[in-house]
Amino acid sequence: MLRVSGPLDFVAVREEFDVPQGFPADVLAEADRVAANPPLPDHDATDLPLVTLDPPGARDLDQAVHLARTDSGYRVSYAIADVGAFVPLGSALDAEARRRGQTVYCPDGRTPLHPPQLSEGAASLLPGQLRPAALWTIDLDADGEVTAVDLRRARVRSRAQLDYESVGEQLPVELELLPEIGRLLQARARDRGAIELGTPSQEVEPGPDGGWTVVFRGQSDVEGWNAQISLLTGRCAARLMLDGGVGILRTLPPPDPGAVAALRRLAPGLGVAWPDGATPGEVVATLDPARPRHAAFLDAATSLLRGAGYTAFDGEPPAQPGHGGVGGPYAHVTAPLRRLVDRFGTEVCLALAAGAQPSAELRAALPELTDLMAASDRRTHAVERAVVDLVEATLLADRVGEVFDAVVLDADDDRATVVLVDLAVQGRADGRFEAGEVARVRVEVADPATRTVRFGDAR
Repeated sequence: MLRVSGPLDFVAVREEFDVPQGFPADVLAEADRVAANPPLPDHDATDLPLVTLDPPGARDLDQAVHLARTDSGYRVSYAIADVGAFVPLGSALDAEARRRGQTVYCPDGRTPLHPPQLSEGAASLLPGQLRPAALWTIDLDADGEVTAVDLRRARVRSRAQLDYESVGEQLPVELELLPEIGRLLQARARDRGAIELGTPSQEVEPGPDGGWTVVFRGQSDVEGWNAQISLLTGRCAARLMLDGGVGILRTLPPPDPGAVAALRRLAPGLGVAWPDGATPGEVVATLDPARPRHAAFLDAATSLLRGAGYTAFDGEPPAQPGHGGVGGPYAHVTAPLRRLVDRFGTEVCLALAAGAQPSAELRAALPELTDLMAASDRRTHAVERAVVDLVEATLLADRVGEVFDAVVLDADDDRATVVLVDLAVQGRADGRFEAGEVARVRVEVADPATRTVRFGDAR
């Protein structure tokens, strides 16, 4: 595997995109005060054998889960870190979180949404610690359909911190129902017309010598099943909001019919079967991203998932409340330690579940979140792209003129997007190519200063 030896200047990337660094003194002082005396609700759910499941090394643990079988189906208990109990509206902590929007991850560390004494300490669902949580109890029937939802503040204690690598395919007893419930929820998602692309993401990975490389990382089955629990909770949150007439949804327009038609026309040339009556999501679910022509089809399918945003409402529900990727209304509520909007969504749902109305201060904040989160998303995506571009350009800086095999993801008259077969490097290539083919390309430009990589046709 080709690696960059030595350090790279990720600090300069963060500075370029104005990623906040240290926390102001008043914010840290406020975090110290609230962390020293955590608010604990009256309802005691410490008897639930909850566990967390996250990437290795994570300390900002938002969710803990317990799965059980019932006479009629399943019960999902999902505890979400109660960040609202630590961060009052109008506080210095609240103002700083609004400025940041979300945690920004870089290869050399994270820039957290909240001070570490909260995000990795008093508010995190660390194992063996008594913690306040927003506890969702969701009952499913034998087919995975929701039959009842309960939400309340509770004190919880996670039994264990698990990670995707150590869990692997041998699930511990606490998660033995995860495959069964996860597959049911995936099947129901396909029934709703959800589109889950599952394409590998480019990630920068450290090496033992302090160097860096770029890899494609796909989602394991366990990660996919665990994600379904979060999506289930987000759908229940959206339903609470819509029934209560107030909230903030994560929305995505349904696929444009023209984009679906164009994708269907592309399918035969890439060897993708599209049976009559099949939805795009059903077609995508049959594909293998490791196959070049399927990878090209999945890349083209991203055209179906454009226009995501946040939609706040108070009174009349939005004209388009759904999320095309999820296949129905959906809200972000399961990652409040890492994403600003989730704290507000959770507070709305807690009020509505208790038969009350959200406070006037909370309602007034919802419309502001749409712009705050849009700006935060833009900054986060720009940082992630710049980090990958920097490592890609540095990896190939000494390889200009060399020829590599590459998969063509998309192509027009004289340009294409390609990804190298032996390196997880993606870039533009000049020349005439066909989507889905494996072609020979030459490195024409690899400039770390401008974070630019460009290829040419070497056939």
